[in-house]
Amino acid sequence: MTTKKKLGIWMDHANAHVMEYTEPIVTKIISSASTHEEKEFTLQKGESFMQRKDQQQEAAYYKAIAASIRDYDEVLLFGPTDAKTELLNILKADLSFSNIKIVTEQTDKLTENQEQAFVRDYFSKS
Repeated sequence: MTTKKKLGIWMDHANAHVMEYTEPIVTKIISSASTHEEKEFTLQKGESFMQRKDQQQEAAYYKAIAASIRDYDEVLLFGPTDAKTELLNILKADLSFSNIKIVTEQTDKLTENQEQAFVRDYFSKS
């Protein structure tokens, strides 16, 4: 029997902390290209331009996270915002993720050690 590959991802709309369930857990960070300064700059060009730019950057951010999920059997998405649910909906619409068990959990903002402990605790129960 093969061991299932498990991945925990703490995320909000700006950053995703990707943690493979191994010992030791190492955190890889994926960041959205959208920054406060860039939003101010694009707002000067017009609101519709800013909305298109935000949508493109959000899509690229979620695509980068999705690429890191492809090789896993179980994925835990957790964090304080609805970004995890938005990503889950995108993944559910893509049939290439249909064989991956993906769950979401609501948490507060956590330190890196708390994030890793949360992933360790969650997957040690399954």
